[in-house]
Amino acid sequence: MLIPKQAVLAAVTLCAGIAFAIQVPTSDQISLSTGNDRSDVLSGFTGVGNEPRAYRPDTSSLDFVYHNHDDMTRYLRATTARYPNLTALYSIGKSVQGRELWVMVVSASPYEHMLGKPDVKYIGNIHGNEAVGRELLLHMIQYLITSYTTDPYIKWLLDNTRIHILPSLNPDGYAASKEGTCDGGQGRYNSRGFDLNRNFPDYFKQNNKRSQPETEAVKEWINKIQFVLSGSLHGGALVASYPYDNTPNAMFNSYVSAPSLTPDDDVFKHLSLTYANNHAKMSRGVACKSASPSFENGITNGAAWYPLTGGMQDYNYIWHGCMEVTLEVSCCKFPPAYELRKYWDDNQLSMIKFLAEAHRGVQGFVMDPNGGPIERAQLKIKGRDVGFSTTKYGEFWRILMPGVYKLEVFADGFVPRDVDFMVVEQHPTLLNVTMQPSKPPTQSSSPVPPPSPPPSEFSALGERVDEHFEQQPSPQQEPTTAPVFNDQAQHATPSTTTARIAAAIAPTITSSQHQHPIFKFAPANGTQSQQHGEGGDSSANATTTRRTPAGLNDRLVFTN
Repeated sequence: MLIPKQAVLAAVTLCAGIAFAIQVPTSDQISLSTGNDRSDVLSGFTGVGNEPRAYRPDTSSLDFVYHNHDDMTRYLRATTARYPNLTALYSIGKSVQGRELWVMVVSASPYEHMLGKPDVKYIGNIHGNEAVGRELLLHMIQYLITSYTTDPYIKWLLDNTRIHILPSLNPDGYAASKEGTCDGGQGRYNSRGFDLNRNFPDYFKQNNKRSQPETEAVKEWINKIQFVLSGSLHGGALVASYPYDNTPNAMFNSYVSAPSLTPDDDVFKHLSLTYANNHAKMSRGVACKSASPSFENGITNGAAWYPLTGGMQDYNYIWHGCMEVTLEVSCCKFPPAYELRKYWDDNQLSMIKFLAEAHRGVQGFVMDPNGGPIERAQLKIKGRDVGFSTTKYGEFWRILMPGVYKLEVFADGFVPRDVDFMVVEQHPTLLNVTMQPSKPPTQSSSPVPPPSPPPSEFSALGERVDEHFEQQPSPQQEPTTAPVFNDQAQHATPSTTTARIAAAIAPTITSSQHQHPIFKFAPANGTQSQQHGEGGDSSANATTTRRTPAGLNDRLVFTN
């Protein structure tokens, strides 16, 4: 891809031990290897007039109707059986009434974390009577898996991203709600009467509401997977609402509240505008009702709309560094089923483009001098006081707008580092940071063992899922191909860093016999025959035998 002269290449080498320089062009045009460049494949996603490709669901498996919990479960199970190479189904827990909180991973690597590539998520139906998002997410799954082999943009997205979709966080509330009800609170809360979007820890005010099983499941989930970007689908308005939802001096239930802005306000506005501008109607900012507020450009700061304590998007951002936006996608909370096709057409392009924003900004690895990953290093963009951390593989991501920044890195036992870098529009900047020990190692020092992998019995399942299980990076997957520069090898390729990280962790993948303490496999159904679809095995009828290690519970359910 060619980068114009205006984006100048300034390599910044600070001092010995800094792992990089910054990508910035110096000549009129510089050719860069950017397989993660979104613009190269954009035309494959959009057709005439920048419209998304036509989506015609297989009505025998998924039509534009509402699906109760049993119907949804059957669809998800059937889908992961038909597309085993593109999907993985798991449960993060159960609702108060015992309904599974299903999550479907859609990716070219559904069972394995892709080294250097981000995890993103959508959550629907946190309020049980706001039902449109639930159905949109089911159709999102169907659209992604059926477009993988025909749409270059979707293929690029799934090859470079792991998309986790939780269609219903409040299945009990959904069961109590009623189709055709646009307003009111019937079904909004979980079966104990708690509003799940007021049930998370809050930075501004102490939240004394008793934590619910659904909330606890989400907290454990996002603690184990480092999500970069998230969207929470709601109903009752037409707007993209971004953090903060709360404010230190809130006058609740007021439509004239002051904004409560994050240090990343420019990013959150951009993410919100990405959704609103690609939506058929949202960016017009028209109020759903005469008594309701209108929203300029279809976006709003959450606290400026109305402050709330215990919201999920603030929790994602402050506690875990995940940028979440609340997406209000329908004026009517539970409209008649015949309107669902219209809502899909309105939101299809927005839902795809929003997720692609995870590939904006900076990403890379934090390593020790031997190239080993440093887990849970603390990172912060100077001037932006909400931080984030590395994964067990030393990976990090941060969505940023084009500009020049300074990354501050801290890790126990290492000298803190500051690294200057530049973000450009066309692709993410790949920035690898080498940390120096705060004390030189002695001859008697023993190296710290790498993270323990899952028990070897998991190999019977063919693949391991997510970061819950300390799995080995997929050898088929390459990291993002934005160029990487460092002081040790000025022309190092992305695969060089990936190989060093993989080599550091590979010896531990099959040696440990320790189970992960929180998420575990649930009993499977033994041997079952499955028909593989477009993303599946080359054989028409493959039989898969899955053994489940003894003593595992159902906190995390995987099924084909």
